[in-house]
Amino acid sequence: MALEAGEKAPNFKLATDAGDVVSRTSLKGKPFLIYFYPKDDTSGCTREAVDFSAAAGKFAKLGIPVIGVSKDSVASHEKFRKKHKLKIALASDPDLEAANAWGVWVEKSLYGRKYMGMERATFLVDAKGAIVQAWHKVKVPGHVEAVLAAAKSL
Repeated sequence: MALEAGEKAPNFKLATDAGDVVSRTSLKGKPFLIYFYPKDDTSGCTREAVDFSAAAGKFAKLGIPVIGVSKDSVASHEKFRKKHKLKIALASDPDLEAANAWGVWVEKSLYGRKYMGMERATFLVDAKGAIVQAWHKVKVPGHVEAVLAAAKSL
């Protein structure tokens, strides 16, 4: 079930490519941005990560950490970060616990074939842990600008 604005952000605890663990508890009392994407180093996911990295300083000035999440391994995230000089945290969700909790592990269809996959989705969460805005089935062009505009309203 897809989460929407006004709902409480689910708990999560994920390893990052920086060797840290990021969790809802570690972010308590702070707004944050969490976005889910299908796969490291694919065209749309790379564009999205590069765009969020380009805006990382603007989010930091607002006090909003940006966390990208996929089911790829921490090692895959490390390679992805280095190759594209990414400036955002990348968290690994290999067991899909966070993806399921946030409602983004969904049935997809490609050429009539149905399969399970990660929905490209972004969630802006306020300091109280409530989802302020949710973007589902994200189209990458212009997305980061829309998220940044929403973040400025916090």
